[in-house]
Amino acid sequence: MYDQHEIYAQVITVTLGPMAQVKSASLIAAGNHNQGVRLDTSEGIFFLKLNFDHEKDILAKEAEGLQKLRKSTFLKVPETFGLGRVGDYNYLLSEFIPSSRQQLDYWENLGLGLAQLHLNTSRLFGFGSDNYIASLHQKNLQFDSWLNFFIEQRLEPMLGKAYFDRLIPLDFLKKFQAIYPRLDSIFPKEKPALLHGDIWSGNVICDREGLPCLIDPAVYYGHREMDIAFSRLFGGFDSRFYEAYDSIVPLEPDFESRMGIYNLYPLLVHLNLFGTAYLPGIEKIVKRFQ
Repeated sequence: MYDQHEIYAQVITVTLGPMAQVKSASLIAAGNHNQGVRLDTSEGIFFLKLNFDHEKDILAKEAEGLQKLRKSTFLKVPETFGLGRVGDYNYLLSEFIPSSRQQLDYWENLGLGLAQLHLNTSRLFGFGSDNYIASLHQKNLQFDSWLNFFIEQRLEPMLGKAYFDRLIPLDFLKKFQAIYPRLDSIFPKEKPALLHGDIWSGNVICDREGLPCLIDPAVYYGHREMDIAFSRLFGGFDSRFYEAYDSIVPLEPDFESRMGIYNLYPLLVHLNLFGTAYLPGIEKIVKRFQ
């Protein structure tokens, strides 16, 4: 049985060497699955994420996503230093990002940086391996069709889980699936773009220089409008973000009319994570496309 400070000490020793010591630890965030801890050590300040899930690769997939982002945009992305398992805990040790006041061009930088990320394209939709969105498994089997990928790798797994967990009844599952034939003409034809995959205000932080920093990705190659729609779901970003993004890679006309379809995926994710409070929003979108 480990206590928390034994875990911190072991992580630092394994990652930074036997002479490294923990001076102090401060809990930054805590949830049902994760803890975020600031570690002040003899080797500097670090951010430690601890995870209690049985999926032993969940933080390894996060580290893989962070590395992919670092190679693909000028935006700040935390460097990772070590990952593994101590007792029942998965851990990821990464760079600690101290916060500051946003620079005047903070939102413009975020828009330009996301546009740069989306200019990284692939031949197929999906990714080389599955990963996670929050604590949920995210399938990434590759397809040459966005519609097929979106239905089979995004909507159907989350819809099936919601039905299996009795969050939705069978009649609504059938109503949901009945809109699939109508989606073929909705999506603009574009190359698969590298997506953050879980981009909302909680996953963009301000760094020491007052510039945006991306965290907690759920990366894959998808339709770039997925990221933009997701960014609008919970209040949205400053209008300067969208203007800067459009200056590089403008959205196709009528994005507003299809935004809800993209957001069925994150809404299903939230339904599965947090319960039926998210069901009315899903029902409203489905009804609109029946």
